[in-house]
Amino acid sequence: MNDGRDDRSASSDAPAHAASFIHELAWADLPADVVLQARRCLLDLVGVAAAGSRTRSAQLATGYAVEQLGGSTRSARILFDGRRAGLAGAAFAGATTIDAVDAHDGHPLTKGHVGVAALPALLAFIDGGAVACDGRELLASLVLGYEIGTRAGMALHGTVADYHCSGAWNALAAAAIGARLLRLDAATTRHALGVAEYFGPRGQMLRVCDHPTMLKDGSGWGAQAGVSAVLLAQAGFTGAPALTVEAMQTRALWSDLGMRWRIREQYFKPHPVCRWAQPAIEAALQLRRQHGFAADEVTHLRIESFAEAVALGSRCPRPATTDEAQYSITYPVAAALVFGAMDASALEPAALGDARVARLLGATSLVEAPELSRRFPAERLARVRVTLADGRTLASVDTVARGSAENPLDDAELHDKFHALATPVIGRERAQRLQAQVARLGEAQPVAGLLTDLLRAP
Repeated sequence: MNDGRDDRSASSDAPAHAASFIHELAWADLPADVVLQARRCLLDLVGVAAAGSRTRSAQLATGYAVEQLGGSTRSARILFDGRRAGLAGAAFAGATTIDAVDAHDGHPLTKGHVGVAALPALLAFIDGGAVACDGRELLASLVLGYEIGTRAGMALHGTVADYHCSGAWNALAAAAIGARLLRLDAATTRHALGVAEYFGPRGQMLRVCDHPTMLKDGSGWGAQAGVSAVLLAQAGFTGAPALTVEAMQTRALWSDLGMRWRIREQYFKPHPVCRWAQPAIEAALQLRRQHGFAADEVTHLRIESFAEAVALGSRCPRPATTDEAQYSITYPVAAALVFGAMDASALEPAALGDARVARLLGATSLVEAPELSRRFPAERLARVRVTLADGRTLASVDTVARGSAENPLDDAELHDKFHALATPVIGRERAQRLQAQVARLGEAQPVAGLLTDLLRAP
């Protein structure tokens, strides 16, 4: 393996190529910036998980996993809960906990998220005693999940007409990690990927955007499907082929495994809402900083963006729940102007019921900009126009969200985000220990201390 970025021609044997990458990827193969990115992804996911553990959806999912998905012989502790469930149940509960707050990383061309399923699956296999795992193996396995999951998502979007939730394809990330840690042979790995693809939830993503609920991106079910697929395949259950891996029209995506590192392309969210709303938030906040107006001076707010963003929350213009607020474009823009920031506190009931936000929502119009729709999903842009009581009209430029590979958040911003999400839940001392342990991963030390912190009930 090497650090090149150029594509090669498609492998003549995609299943063998994928299985080889899954089982032969070594710590020494990982470029330094890939290791750094894996640590950043891990810390970000842990912060989001801590915040998500407070939500009603996470509490319902963990209770369900303990009661209905328990494991008598192979069990693992649930992320930020501490109770045990079967490996698939622990992965389901952990992924649902992360998915409960829409602040986790993603990839623009998958239009969704890998780490949300990959990390809980990885932790379930480790805590379930699959293999002795030091910090290097944890990071290598996490990178593996991102590389497999991102390509599976791109392949699915490129070969089917409808838009499926992340669980439809991040199940393959969970399965790849499990196949590696359980040391399945190549044939069994192939079946595990096929089972994960077939059982992965092909949820109607745009339905959830129109009608936001606790379903979110289906990643809890994706993690459960991926872990279940590995255990079924290990027992002899067949399911190959995974068409997202083996179909001729997708093979070029898999030819550059170990050469082009897709984890480098993940974005991090500065705001805990859908990525599609974030360009408009940035545009509004830039206008506020540049011109110093107050929200109560705004008489009209016009948001222009691509069609998918404009559709966010269009059936629910005044969100009443945190899930509705996270899949809205008008609410986070209005909240950002009222509160000066769009952070997790803006998803609390007091903020959702704020009269100043409600007034601004009533003064907001949404417009699709066809030229911005044509540039989606490779580019996600928005522009905002604010009319003030004194007659002035302020217009932003076409604005992109921060946090992408081209417009990254620096480490200080990511650390601040982690503490803003985690510290109110687990306390500053524990959050600082977690941050320090993640930063040291790769020094080949055992990860037992990290796992204890991650999995202990808050």
